[in-house]
Amino acid sequence: MGSGAAMGMMRSACPSPLFCFSSNPNPNFAPNIKLFSLRSHCPKRHSILAPECVRSQSPAFGSDERTSSFMCSAATFTPSETSDLVPSKLQSLVSEFQSLSEPVDRVARLLHYAALLPKLPDSARVDSNRVMGCTAQVWLDAAMDKDGKMRFGADSDSEITRGFCSCLIWMLDGAEPEEVLKLKTEDLAALNVGLPRGSERSRVNTWHNVLISMQKRTKILMAQRDGKAPFLPFPSLVITANGIHAKGSYAEAQARYLFPDELKVKELISVLKEKEIGIVAHFYMDPEVQGILTAAQKQWPHIHISDSLVMADSAVKMAKAGCQFIAVLGVDFMSENVRAILDEAGFSEVGVYRMSNDRIGCSLADAASTPAYMNYLAEGSKSPPSLHVVYINTSLETKAYSHELVPTITCTSSNVVQTILQAFAQVPDLYVLYGPDSYMGANIKELLQQMAVMTDEEINEIHHEHNQKSIRSLLPRLHYYEDGTCIVHHLFGHEVVQKIHEMYSDAFLTAHLEVPGEMFSLAMEAKKRGMGVVGSTQNILDFIKQRVQEAMDRDAKEHLQFVLGTESGMVTSIVAAVRSLLGSGKTPTLEAKVSVEIVFPVSSDSMTKNSSIPSPGVSPVKIGELMLPLVPGVASGEGCSIHGGCASCPYMKMNSLSSLLKVCHQLPDEENTLSAFRAERFKSHTPHGKSIADVGCEPILHMRHFQATKRLPDKLVHQILHYNSNGRSIPW
Repeated sequence: MGSGAAMGMMRSACPSPLFCFSSNPNPNFAPNIKLFSLRSHCPKRHSILAPECVRSQSPAFGSDERTSSFMCSAATFTPSETSDLVPSKLQSLVSEFQSLSEPVDRVARLLHYAALLPKLPDSARVDSNRVMGCTAQVWLDAAMDKDGKMRFGADSDSEITRGFCSCLIWMLDGAEPEEVLKLKTEDLAALNVGLPRGSERSRVNTWHNVLISMQKRTKILMAQRDGKAPFLPFPSLVITANGIHAKGSYAEAQARYLFPDELKVKELISVLKEKEIGIVAHFYMDPEVQGILTAAQKQWPHIHISDSLVMADSAVKMAKAGCQFIAVLGVDFMSENVRAILDEAGFSEVGVYRMSNDRIGCSLADAASTPAYMNYLAEGSKSPPSLHVVYINTSLETKAYSHELVPTITCTSSNVVQTILQAFAQVPDLYVLYGPDSYMGANIKELLQQMAVMTDEEINEIHHEHNQKSIRSLLPRLHYYEDGTCIVHHLFGHEVVQKIHEMYSDAFLTAHLEVPGEMFSLAMEAKKRGMGVVGSTQNILDFIKQRVQEAMDRDAKEHLQFVLGTESGMVTSIVAAVRSLLGSGKTPTLEAKVSVEIVFPVSSDSMTKNSSIPSPGVSPVKIGELMLPLVPGVASGEGCSIHGGCASCPYMKMNSLSSLLKVCHQLPDEENTLSAFRAERFKSHTPHGKSIADVGCEPILHMRHFQATKRLPDKLVHQILHYNSNGRSIPW
């Protein structure tokens, strides 16, 4: 029977134009049986329905009684009754679906409810009402009536999704706003509709994403009711196949360099070709520099923009291809790593150059260079067998000194979790010391605590050698340094998180593993429902590309909104990747259907770029033990301070276009004018008399082995197991 016929029979069963559902547990339902009724109380908004039926006592599921009686009437509730209404409805739905033992029966019940959901009028099926993150197209309409109750209507081009929407509307339509906000996505877990395994995850995400959208609309309407000033949106860039639109002055500043000066591009390409120079640059470069590099890549292949993990590997490939020099656009530990890996690969004659004659620091690298960090490792080494997992964002000296205190392996934000899990798998009674990033350490610990309550099957999908017992066993033996932070990711604290939670809860959330716990938790919650990613810069880029490609494959008009929870310099690579995807549509009009918005969640105390001379009237800011000068950034507003810009690393911005061109034009450096820019091989030695370059490079090589084989190298395992009391391992 079609949905129209079913609706007609349902209306005939109740007095006046009522919307009635069946609660008959028999999937071969009779469509004239009433489960609950909905009556519109918003005559001007025909799509919005309000629950007006009160459930009377019904027989227990599984009894011989095939029907349940319900009163279709306009009802009023006392405050206590109202507060209990949503939980009781949720429990009713849970009981109903769980009473159906066969998956096919549960799906049939969901399809039945889908048939009874009135379709939204075309006026409500608009882009502004779309729910993001659903495989199907879903529209949600919301309003608050004169009594302060929430009214919802929804629709979808998928019958299964319409069934989900039906259930959510029955629970929440007509509820107090506070009751809507109390319902948690976890509360929906018990609604086991038994869909085929391949589609189960995406369908669970639908429940969650529609609920999150309901709650976001509710918060907005509550703020309007209370006369509160709405949050000003973060600045953003909207990308389509036809161009880029900037919202806000900060976004305009970012967008300005996405279309670089062609003369500068030609100048750079010319000097790179003439002098055989390769460039490895981090994602966090200044937008002007990234814009030039991205354009130059099309004519000179030896330019690579990436996270820190593959910068050195790319440099080796460039050296093999004949490059005589490598320009490193990053902080000093990156140029050190490039130098060390080139030497290890037999390319010591290839020159490596930094982009400043001043030190290009890093707050994390500085934290690991302190006596406090060495004391942390020395204390941890007293509990052998021990392994130090050190973030790659540290100096070669730190890696060398650490490796002589405790056997050490380098990690990145993209492989740290797997590195730690594999270490515990190969050495079960191991103690792991992670550092120096405190936020990442806390987030790793939280991630493993979440794994400790997963099933063995779920854990096995993450790491095949672990189960619930092993995860719970390793948690007390995982330690992290508690006094090291990245000054950029430190900005993603309470102020930013609160605004994201209020305004962007239904958007895709991306977060670097280095962000504070509040932002991490928010992104992890989004990740559970397919709306977020937590990881490295490359993980973030890959996630955005995947979601854009999925939207294009659906061949429907969609607007995707991504909150960029990392350094804003990432936007250049994101824009380039997204525009490439949008320009590859299957049909001439397909790419125009999808638009992508990149949101910059900025903090009021963030900064733009470094300056050796403080601006008049602007005092330096102290972050930990660092004193950093601030310079006037973009216009105030948008969450940005007039004393700085937005989530931008002052050290990375020392890699300017003028410095790059200066270094390139002066190569080869026959007059030694670039000596301060040259990354030299370390000639000093460790406390045990070994070369810093040799010892410091070994943890990096251990990581490279792990990347290739997914196992810790035998040499490192030997070092862990044969560590002796004088802080050294028996030679391999």
